[in-house]
Amino acid sequence: MSALLDDSLAIVLAGGAGERLYPLTKDRAKPAVFFGGPYRIIDFVLSNCINSGLRRVFIATQYKSLSLNRHVRMGWNVVSEELGEFVEILPPQKRVSEHWYQGTADAVYQNLYSILRENSRYLIILSGDHVYKMDYSRMLRFHQERGAAVTLAAIEVPLAEASRFGIVAIEEQERVTGFQEKPQTPSPIPGSPELALASMGVYIFDTDVLVHALEADATESTTHDFGKDIIPALIHREPLYAYRFYDENKKASKYWRDIGTLDAYFDANMDLCQVSPEFNLYDPEWPLRTYQPQAPPAKFVFAETGQRFGQALDSLISPGCIVSGSTVSGSVLCPNVRVHSFCHIERCILMPGVRIGRHAKIRRAIIDRDVLIPRGALIGYDPDEDRKRHTVTDSGIVVVTPDDNPLIASLDPQILQYEINADKRGGGG
Repeated sequence: MSALLDDSLAIVLAGGAGERLYPLTKDRAKPAVFFGGPYRIIDFVLSNCINSGLRRVFIATQYKSLSLNRHVRMGWNVVSEELGEFVEILPPQKRVSEHWYQGTADAVYQNLYSILRENSRYLIILSGDHVYKMDYSRMLRFHQERGAAVTLAAIEVPLAEASRFGIVAIEEQERVTGFQEKPQTPSPIPGSPELALASMGVYIFDTDVLVHALEADATESTTHDFGKDIIPALIHREPLYAYRFYDENKKASKYWRDIGTLDAYFDANMDLCQVSPEFNLYDPEWPLRTYQPQAPPAKFVFAETGQRFGQALDSLISPGCIVSGSTVSGSVLCPNVRVHSFCHIERCILMPGVRIGRHAKIRRAIIDRDVLIPRGALIGYDPDEDRKRHTVTDSGIVVVTPDDNPLIASLDPQILQYEINADKRGGGG
C-alpha cells in the first residue's frame, strides 16, 4: 500500500467563493471558515490526507485566500520536505490562459505544469469545503484492484432527496453507467430502489487519463467542471467505478456534509454540542489537526459571589476563552472569546476574538470574528429589529459581522447605574 500512496498526489480544490455562506465568506474563502471551535473547514480534508498516508498535497486557492494561506502555513507544516513530502499552496498563475479558474476542472488544468512535475501515477481530486472522515488509501486500493481509469466516491442517499446531488448510475459490479446532475428522476441503486448514489466530489484518476480529458475539455465550450463535464465525457470511453463511502467516523449513519448554506453550517455546529453528536471530534485513532493559537486554558469565573456564575452547558469551549459570570448553553466558542458578566448565550457560534458586553442576551446567532457586542445588546429575540442591522436566514439565524450597523444598547437606568458603580469598584468581567 505504501507504494501506491507514494505514487499518488492529492489536489485539494479550495478556491470557491462560497456565496451561500455570505457574509461569513465576505473576507475569506469558504474552506477558511471556522467550524467546531478551533478548526477551519479545510482541516477535515487535510486531516483525511495525513491520516490516509497521503503526504504530497497541493491546495489550489483563488478567492480571498489570505487567511486560508496563512492557516495552512501555520498549521500544516507537518510533513518532511527532505523526504519529498509537502502541503503546498497553488495560487492562480494564469499559466495557460488569461482567465482565473473557470471551474473545478479548469483549476486543475491550469496547474498541470506543477502537477506533472511530481510524476505521480494517480491523482486524487478533493474538495476543500466538505466535512467527513475518509481513508483515501482504501479507495486507492479499490481503484487499482478494479483496473479503473477513474474512481469516484459515492454515498447512499434517500431517493426522495437525491435531486439535490449529482447522482451516479451503476451496474451490479459498481461500474458507472451514467451521471446525472441534480436530476428530477434520479436512478436508484440496483437492488435498493429506495436509495441513490450521490457523488461526494472525491475522484481518483490515472494521471494520463485526466491529462488527456482536461486538455480536450479546455478546447470545448463547457463549464469546465468535473461533475458536469469531465466525468460524463469519460463514462463510455474509460472504465469508471463508484467506490462506496466507508466512514471512519464510526457512527450508525455515514457522515458527509457540504455545509454550503448558513443554516446547514449552523446546524452542523450545533450538532457537535450534543451528548452523542453525529460527527465525532474525539477519536484518538483519527486525529483532527489544525492550527492551535498559543492560548491559556478556558476559564469560568465568579462562582463564589453567589450573584453570578460563569458556566457553560452542552457547549464546545476553545482555549483562551473566559466566561465571566455568565451562562453559555448549547454553543460553540472559538479561541479567545470573552463573555462578560450577566450575559445569556444560547445556541450560538462565537468566532475568535469576539467580545460580549455585560447584560447581553444572544440566541441562535453566528457572531463573526473580532466583533464587539455592546452592553445590553439583544440579538435573536426580535426578528424585525435583527433584520434592520444583520443578515437573518430563513430559519431565523442571525449573522453579525464587523460591518453591520452599530448595535444600540438600551439598558434600564438601574442596570446602567449598577454598571457605572461596578466599574468604579473595579468589578471587571
